Amino acid sequence: MAAEKGSAFLLKVGNGAAPVVYATVAGLRTTQMSVNGEMVAITSKDSGGWRELLSGAGVRSVSVSGAGVFTGSAAEARVKANALSGVLDDYRLSFESGETVTGRFLVTRLDYAGDFNGERSYTLSLESSGPVVSA
Repeated sequence: MAAEKGSAFLLKVGNGAAPVVYATVAGLRTTQMSVNGEMVAITSKDSGGWRELLSGAGVRSVSVSGAGVFTGSAAEARVKANALSGVLDDYRLSFESGETVTGRFLVTRLDYAGDFNGERSYTLSLESSGPVVSA
């Protein structure tokens, strides 16, 4: 398997239409995705002293974070509006290989920062709500 470019790891936000059309959130320099899962232990006296877990049980979630330079794109404006109104929206992560991860997410954090004579930057965090599909 060949190494993939980090610049091809893109966060996209939907436009609210059906079918959804995605636009890249411009200016992101770093993007990160974490798949989280809680386990359900079913260990009993018959487990022979080893922990046993129930497959397919528990709560799964996906967390996405990113940081970049504010460019004022329409996709960034939609993310900001989603953060201010606290609404779920469709998001997609795409990779250089063509693989995508798609689901509904809530913006749980959006921070802006700027220095005198420097660019305006931002960081954001998203948490999944409902199933997240990999294709």
